Order: sequence, then C-alpha cells, then structure tokens
Amino acid sequence: MANTDAPFGFRQYSGTGSAPTYEQVAVQIVYNASNIFNGDPVEPDGATGTVVRGDGTTGAAGIAGIFVGCQYLSVSQKRTVWSNYWPGSDVAVGNYVTGYIINDPNAKFLVQVGTTGLTQAEVGSNIGYDIGTGNTATGISGAFVTEASLSTSNLLPFRVISLVTQPPGSTGTQAGAYNWVIVAFNNVSTKSLTSV
Repeated sequence: MANTDAPFGFRQYSGTGSAPTYEQVAVQIVYNASNIFNGDPVEPDGATGTVVRGDGTTGAAGIAGIFVGCQYLSVSQKRTVWSNYWPGSDVAVGNYVTGYIINDPNAKFLVQVGTTGLTQAEVGSNIGYDIGTGNTATGISGAFVTEASLSTSNLLPFRVISLVTQPPGSTGTQAGAYNWVIVAFNNVSTKSLTSV
C-alpha cells in the first residue's frame, strides 16, 4: 500500500512537558498577519518581537517553535476565541494575538516527507521544510519536510531522528514518497547544533 500525500504539519511525538500545557509557551502574533495553522513552524520577527508563520527559508534566525493554537478577542464574535489556528484577521487594529508554541529543545515531532521519501541512510541529517497549504476547515497545517533540503548545515531547522516503520503497512510506513519521519529541533531559538 503506497503512502498518501496528506501532510499534517509537525505533530508532537515526545518531549519533556506534562499536562495540562505540554510545554506550550505563550508568544505574540502581530495584528492581522497571515494565517498560522496548528503544526506550522513559526519564526521570530526581530523587528516586532512577535512570531510569524515560517516560510521554509529560516536562515540564521532559525525558528521560534511549532504553533499549536491561540487566543484572541474576536471583532466579529465580540468574545475571546480559543482556536487551534490563527485565521489571519478578526482582531481590532493594534491588538495582538496570544499564540502558543512548542519550543522545548528536547521535543520530537512526527512529520510527512515530500515527493521523494527519506531512507535509513539519511537519519542524522539536518533537513528543511515546505510550509504547504493549511486546511481552514480543520485548522491543521500542510507543512512537510523536503528531501531535497538535506544537508549538514547548522542553519536548517530540523534533524532527522528516525523513520516511521511501525506498525507495518500503516500510513506513512512504506519506503518512498510521502513516508513519515521523526524529527527534532536543530536550529530553534532554544537550541542550535551542527549535523553529524
């Protein structure tokens, strides 16, 4: 059974946090910035001290973490809204949105690979991502890692920890395109390492 092309962003696999927050950290999202989906990598905006949706070209600034939700005072609903994604608007001029991210340097994430899958030989390499297209109905990210970005560069945001192979025959376990991997932070605000 071939893997399905259905990216879901970066889904937390493990970490050192515990209930009820599971290592979520509050950050600010700038007023009426572009939407941010649950599982999207976010980057620091040095000019404003806020975070913005990542674009896959992180460079030396790295990433701030993985977005998992937000709260904001909705203009249209006249109440505080808790949401698993930021729709990119619906806040009064000058207001900020409180976002929640995971930036624990020990966190690991499950993520889909793009059209060229990863192999066991590529475990330990650093890797970049493509932001993909998020789903506004569910709020889930469309981000995925890209095999073409594999490198030893310490500027890449993630490191491949392992392939997903269990249970055999399940989604994401087949070799080749769209397989799933476990990644850890490589170049995040709380950690920066070089590759093996």
